[in-house]
Amino acid sequence: MAGSFAGIEIGKRSLQAHNTQIQTAGHNISNANTEGYSRQRVKVSSMDPLYRPDLTRAELPGQIGQGTTVESITRVRDELLDTRIVAQTNEESYWETRDKYYAMIEQIYNEPDEVSVRSNMDKFWQSWQELSLDPSSNAARDAVVTRGQSLTASVIQQNHSLNAIMTQVNGDIDATVDQVNDLSRQIAAVNGEIVRSEAMGDHPNDLMDRRDLLVEKLASLINVTIDRSDPDEFLVHTDGQMIVQGSLARQIDKVTDLDNNGFVRLVWDDTRVDANFHGGSLGALVELRDQDLRSELQSLDTLTLNFSDLVNDVHRNGIGKNNVTGLDFFGQHPFVENTNGNYDRNGDGVEDASFIFRLTGTNVLRPQEQVGLQGMLTFNGAEGDVSVTYYPSDTVSDVINRINDSNGEVKAYLDRNSNLVLKATASASMSNPDFVIRHVEDSGMFLTGYSGILRGSGAAGAFDYNQANAVDSLADAQFAVAPVRHPSGYVAVNQLIRNDVQSVAAALPNTQGRADPDDGRAAVEIVAIRNTKMMVGTGRTFDDYFADTVTRIGLKGEQAENQLASKNAIMRDLRDLRDSISGVNIDEELADIIKFQYGYEAAAKFITVQDSLLNTLINRIGV
Repeated sequence: MAGSFAGIEIGKRSLQAHNTQIQTAGHNISNANTEGYSRQRVKVSSMDPLYRPDLTRAELPGQIGQGTTVESITRVRDELLDTRIVAQTNEESYWETRDKYYAMIEQIYNEPDEVSVRSNMDKFWQSWQELSLDPSSNAARDAVVTRGQSLTASVIQQNHSLNAIMTQVNGDIDATVDQVNDLSRQIAAVNGEIVRSEAMGDHPNDLMDRRDLLVEKLASLINVTIDRSDPDEFLVHTDGQMIVQGSLARQIDKVTDLDNNGFVRLVWDDTRVDANFHGGSLGALVELRDQDLRSELQSLDTLTLNFSDLVNDVHRNGIGKNNVTGLDFFGQHPFVENTNGNYDRNGDGVEDASFIFRLTGTNVLRPQEQVGLQGMLTFNGAEGDVSVTYYPSDTVSDVINRINDSNGEVKAYLDRNSNLVLKATASASMSNPDFVIRHVEDSGMFLTGYSGILRGSGAAGAFDYNQANAVDSLADAQFAVAPVRHPSGYVAVNQLIRNDVQSVAAALPNTQGRADPDDGRAAVEIVAIRNTKMMVGTGRTFDDYFADTVTRIGLKGEQAENQLASKNAIMRDLRDLRDSISGVNIDEELADIIKFQYGYEAAAKFITVQDSLLNTLINRIGV
């Protein structure tokens, strides 16, 4: 049965409920501009009635209401929308990072014409052309040397610019990993607070907002997915790996990778397994450093190594005005001093590898001649060995084109003497050295008796770099030791030629082994290199290289810009939708405060009336 003070209790509950609603609305207004805040709403319901509908109820004309009660204070949030935003955030930051760095890369290739590698190389070929027209001129020789130095300076500058960006990216990777580790620890700590709060029956709205904000920030750094299936354990995954499990956070460690210029390699701290990320700014940074920029540097190295090697091949067979011959125009920097390319790869003091860049056969081949042989060539490739089959009806050109069109990291061409040349390219894998032939094998006779490279056929006669003195498998083929890493960083005109420009070889030796004053045959051969299809790699000529490079950089920069604009538009729509659901509307909150204020005043008036009634009951009756 309701007591005399039941009305006071109803009024009190009403005051408390309206006061809670006013405080919550004020809390919303205070955090209207707080990052990650979700507006909160008070869920109010009527208090359970005094009696239940059973036989124990009093004989009254109905249930007696007990006023109102605050059931909960919850945040207005769409978890499905949050999940989608998290999934899209990593893509937006991924393309934003790529767009920023490709703008820097494009600046390297958008050099002024007078200092660009392309223009300096054009001037270099032009100087040889002028020398071929006047082989006796010292001024023309001086122009060749000067323009050669300008060319090498521009190549080295481009190398330094690419390396500077790689170093900057590596620094960003270092800093971003620290951010990822810090955010994962914060998420785990908030998870623990949320679990403890929920165990007490509370709704930790502000803590949940903080966690969602931290997760979104983490999603901008790496690609993450959220698992809310277990209410007691909030999970965050990245690339199939758990990074946050409840109050536990896995950390990412940084180790020095000697195969990658001493840059940091990312591993999981607990398992030491490589930590790979394919989204977010960290994924973009690692991809830029280890793929895009590394590829550009390798491409520049390929250009440098091949134009210097081709020029040197002609120049050392030519003769200068001072009758000096056998000089390379560009200085050579072999990776090892051993003439056979032997190298101690594992550092145990025993030579166990052979670093050879070029193999040149001894037999003269005619491009359109049918080989009349059948067999299968095997070369080292990006992912294991690749095979190239040849048939009796194939011409020499057919076999060479088939080698160059394969995925092997060994390419072929005929040199100035129509000898078959095999050259190593840059390696796709960081664990393999650049410009080192790792395996050459022929089941038939094309590379043996026909071209004069290998001594024998099959596996027994194969060239394999995983042993010292691998050149013993060669016939009488000439070979060149692999260069020091990144030749584009140190290429230079031979010091002997710089000291005496008369050593510039414009002629080929006559029958007496001397230079004829009007002989410009060597200079003509060097000029011909410009348009000869001898470039090793995806391009066949040097002009192909420059065209491919500019196109590649431009398209990747355009792709990053377009994708970023698209992702920005998507994220703008998603965030606007979230703001419409979870954002604080000041006008709406003020209207609610006024409404709750009137309710509070009405409840206070109700208590005043109840107080008057009780005063009459207690103090006036019986007087």
